[in-house]
Amino acid sequence: MLAAGASRRLPGPKQLLRYKGVMLIRRAAQTAVEAACGPVILVLGAGAEQIRAEVADLDVRIVENRQAAKGLSTSVRAGLDALCEPGEPEAVLFMTCDQPLVTAEILRNIVAAFAATRPPVVACEYAGTVGVPALFDRTLFGELRALEGDRGARPVLQRHASETVRMPFEPGSLDIDTPEDAGRLS
Repeated sequence: MLAAGASRRLPGPKQLLRYKGVMLIRRAAQTAVEAACGPVILVLGAGAEQIRAEVADLDVRIVENRQAAKGLSTSVRAGLDALCEPGEPEAVLFMTCDQPLVTAEILRNIVAAFAATRPPVVACEYAGTVGVPALFDRTLFGELRALEGDRGARPVLQRHASETVRMPFEPGSLDIDTPEDAGRLS
């Protein structure tokens, strides 16, 4: 789970915003744990003590991305590197904490779609785009590690668009990035 962003467009950390009484970071971490798709790696920026405290009782491994200010690509690398420490898995499933309508069911459906046909990518489709949550086969780990700047995996998704299995998930379009988005939380 990528959650090292600085929330520059919001007055405070988006990870700590509440949706239905639960902080976004906790909701996302609980969802990932409930999905039981593998180890949950939570990538946080430096000095995220309050965020750490919010998930301290969950079965997640926290990885600190000291390079978070250099952009989202550094969090992709940090998460992938942490996941691969004990040995390279078959795939990695990326999600963020700012999509409060992601469910364990959609995460399990993504993994099931991958297991059924072994495509290079399984990604959610919403609002006319393809994005996270998204699962990438290990054959794409090199491309993910090569990402630079404040770009997530979108370039990899674009390069493999014709091979991507799309999971319709219109609720994925609720993505909290601005005060207006935060105002839609209830």
